[in-house]
Amino acid sequence: MNAPKKYVVSKTLEQPTWRNTALARGGSKGSSREVAKVLATELRRYHCSAMRSSCSTTSALFLILFAVTACASGTRAEHQKPAQVTIAPATSARVADTSANTQHTYTAADIHFMGGMISHHAQALVMAGWAASHGASPSVLTLSERIINAQQDEIAAMQKWLRDRHQPVPEANPHGMMMKMDGMEHEMLMPGMLTDSQLKQLDQGRGKEFDRLFLTFMIQHHRGAVTMVKDLFDTYGAAQDITVFKLASDINADQTTEIERMQKMLASMIFGADIP
Repeated sequence: MNAPKKYVVSKTLEQPTWRNTALARGGSKGSSREVAKVLATELRRYHCSAMRSSCSTTSALFLILFAVTACASGTRAEHQKPAQVTIAPATSARVADTSANTQHTYTAADIHFMGGMISHHAQALVMAGWAASHGASPSVLTLSERIINAQQDEIAAMQKWLRDRHQPVPEANPHGMMMKMDGMEHEMLMPGMLTDSQLKQLDQGRGKEFDRLFLTFMIQHHRGAVTMVKDLFDTYGAAQDITVFKLASDINADQTTEIERMQKMLASMIFGADIP
């Protein structure tokens, strides 16, 4: 890199030269008018010479200042220029792989939970569906309608989740989940599900007896669903899929809340007093 040029002001201010012979001789023989004229001329020359030197000096300083400013501006521009972010191909590949893998973060425990909860919900729909025809009280009817609306949608969501992952989609069987054992299929009750004799007992109830049996059996049923969620969350690697996690969390929250409500309804029915 070439060394920067140095700007040197070499012009020296002219000093006044008293060349007039009359002044050189001391001005003794020159008239006062001549002395004044010569003095004025020399002062003008000195003033003009000083101004020229000053202008030259100022110009040189201006050039130096401009050069320094330009360099500084260039440096600032380089520092202020937005950095261009380039994503390395390897990083892009990792992101793509991560996005693809998130679609396959389900486990056998997730599949079992979704399939089992379909049957579990199916039985709840049967139980709640009897409320209108078995003389249930208004409060039990309202609870039953809420259960039907929520769990119908959840059954559809679970079946879609299994179908999208090319897994077997069980029928909504209220008597249990079909399982293969020793080459034969058997109905397997999920935690909290009513046995056939319990279902028959509920179906025979009417009015207040139906309400009592419904609340008693539905509390049992809901507790089983909460147990299934706990078992899922306790299984290593399970419930990492966002749909499974959200669905299981919603089931846990909704049914825990409904258990508390049904316990209060049942206590009020038995003891004949409203329980806050």
